[in-house]
Amino acid sequence: MLFFILISLVIIQRLIEVAVAKRNEKRMLAQGAYEVGASHYPFMVAMHVCFFISLIAEVLVFERGLSPLFPVFLLLFIFVQLLRMWCLTSLGSFWNTKIIILPDANVVKSGPYTFMRHPNYVVVCVEIVLLPLMFQAYFTAIAFTLLNLAMLSVRIPTEEKALREVTNYEDKFKKKISAS
Repeated sequence: MLFFILISLVIIQRLIEVAVAKRNEKRMLAQGAYEVGASHYPFMVAMHVCFFISLIAEVLVFERGLSPLFPVFLLLFIFVQLLRMWCLTSLGSFWNTKIIILPDANVVKSGPYTFMRHPNYVVVCVEIVLLPLMFQAYFTAIAFTLLNLAMLSVRIPTEEKALREVTNYEDKFKKKISAS
């Protein structure tokens, strides 16, 4: 029962985020923004949908129960959700599930973006590990962590290249880029 409540809440959260992303996309496109990385986006969406299918199937088919560390994992998950909200509110109308680039925009370097370039991707990576571990769904945790890392190895360079080309990204993150 707890599994279905938690998974339902996370899925509802994701659906709300997709609606917010669509609204932000529409606003930004009206301001002259454009999308990059469109070719990998359907694969990313499919990966996230398959993550939930895999998690639900693994828990049901293999009758996975709560992890002995469930309270710790749940607290970490709640903390990560707060970090997610901080990321989204810091980006405001720039936040999106797609890579939408607004030429000449001032890149956000406040909130968690003060400390790192891609905190929202860190959040997603941690969620993909924590949620299955709460219910001892180890296959899902490992498989989708690897798939997500592969996806990010394409997505992050695509996003950074586009931002460097038409925004002040390089100036905002100069020290971090040159140190990399």
